Amino acid sequence: MTRDPAVARESPAPLWRPLFAEWLGSAFLAALVVGSGIAAQQLSPGDVGLELLENAAATAAGLYAIILMFGPVSGAHFNPVVSFVDAAFGGLTWHRAAAYLPAQVAGCVTGAIAANVMYGRAAVSISTHHRVTGGHLLGEVIATLGLLLLIFALTRTDRGASAAAAVGAYIGAAYFFTSSASFANPAITVGRMFSNTFAGIAPASAPAYIAAQIAGGILAIAAIRALYPNLSPADASEIVVPHPS
Repeated sequence: MTRDPAVARESPAPLWRPLFAEWLGSAFLAALVVGSGIAAQQLSPGDVGLELLENAAATAAGLYAIILMFGPVSGAHFNPVVSFVDAAFGGLTWHRAAAYLPAQVAGCVTGAIAANVMYGRAAVSISTHHRVTGGHLLGEVIATLGLLLLIFALTRTDRGASAAAAVGAYIGAAYFFTSSASFANPAITVGRMFSNTFAGIAPASAPAYIAAQIAGGILAIAAIRALYPNLSPADASEIVVPHPS
């Protein structure tokens, strides 16, 4: 795989820079998910389908933007499952994946709190939205599996430059084709516990969602190895978008 010359010329960033990018990017991610959910409730009260459409559209467009913003620094993971699957393929050290995790979780909590405050709500309001059913958990497995297959397919086939648009489009679509509305991310799952709004999730539901997301990640490792047996650590190092490693 040919590495992007503009990225190759840059020296690896000191660890604090990608950690800051993962924290800030995750904060923007949670703010756009939770904030657009609150806006949807206010704009279309009582119309759940329209609320979901508004939430999905804002999330898809916003995710595209924040991947472009922070991808050149950290790869724009914003998701512990993405980081640890990347480490499994040698694209990220296990130490860095472990360091990304608290930054991603803290960022998502920060973003959810910021969204609450922006809309004049209590900074922290623990969600009472219980979401766990067998269908919801299967939806999370499928959403996470599909997200990882997309990301690794793009990097393996030299299409990493399309990742921002493709990931945004996939997540926007997965809001509707999965029963769970496609959390697909343990960090955002934790963050959404802190907002008792349209996008929230009750703390009692979060562990099962996270377990399903991890299961999706494990299945993705097997599927990626089967589909792309020649995936190299150099390929994996460029997810979600090319960046100094």
